[in-house]
Amino acid sequence: MSKAETPSLQEVRKVTLSTEQNTSTLIKDLKSLFKLPVLIANVLPVFTGFWLALYFSNASFAEHWDIFLFSILGSTMVMAGALIINNWYDVDIDTVMDRTKNRPTVTGHISLKTVLTMGIAFTIVGFILLLFTTVESTIYAFVGWFTYVVLYTMWSKRKYTLNTVIGSVSGAVTPLIGWTALEPGFHIVPIILFLILFVFQMPHTFAIAMKKCNEYSAAKVAMLPVVYGFEMTKRQMVVYVACLLPLPFYLAPLGNTFLVIATLLNVGWIVLSFSGFFMKNDLKWAHWNFLYSVNYITILFLTMIIVTLPIF
Repeated sequence: MSKAETPSLQEVRKVTLSTEQNTSTLIKDLKSLFKLPVLIANVLPVFTGFWLALYFSNASFAEHWDIFLFSILGSTMVMAGALIINNWYDVDIDTVMDRTKNRPTVTGHISLKTVLTMGIAFTIVGFILLLFTTVESTIYAFVGWFTYVVLYTMWSKRKYTLNTVIGSVSGAVTPLIGWTALEPGFHIVPIILFLILFVFQMPHTFAIAMKKCNEYSAAKVAMLPVVYGFEMTKRQMVVYVACLLPLPFYLAPLGNTFLVIATLLNVGWIVLSFSGFFMKNDLKWAHWNFLYSVNYITILFLTMIIVTLPIF
């Protein structure tokens, strides 16, 4: 190679920088496509359900590690498939909303055909993996997938404020997936876990909808604060948070430590909810509720795991 053909140091740096930028963009796009924070948040209840099934059946994790892997990997892929298909279907809405306009489906970094193919592929592989656990676990995963993709994303989200209730069902079945990978689902513990997640998602989603009310309105999404206003939304949030108060007591076998922590979390949230009737800044109040709700469900489910560790 002649001297004239030898790439300069500056050209090499440009190529390296371009490669790094492309890699960084791809990673960012994939995180957005998979809705990574949402995906991770939904995996925790699956793990909690599985862990509590071990605890209440006096089973050994070492004897069921393979079932654990199939249930976690399978459920994660099914949920990822549902979230990806949601991105594919909602591209018109995402184009309008500021918080979603940088998703790869909107920017065109990943083609819609590729996104749909990915969503279907992840879904199918996830169900196959779950079939190595139990049929019941796979059925609950299908209920969650169908509710989120068809009943929520494709049917109710753009038409009815009921979409929040429907979407909450899909998120609430996650502990049932983990529990029924080991034990039948007709048990008070997974039922209460389902109810906690279902009720929690209502004020959690309402807080998000209040924060992003203008964006949802522009995208013509029928969220409660868009259709009925903030005052109605705040009243409903108080009602749903109040419904959480008795639920931990059905999990009394988890011990007093859990009951105290859960009750303090519930009381704290109900106080914060009532404060909305006295605060002038509704958006700030909604933001505080959103932050509280995220920490609430994380602390609650982690506490369930911690108090059932052998050291307790």
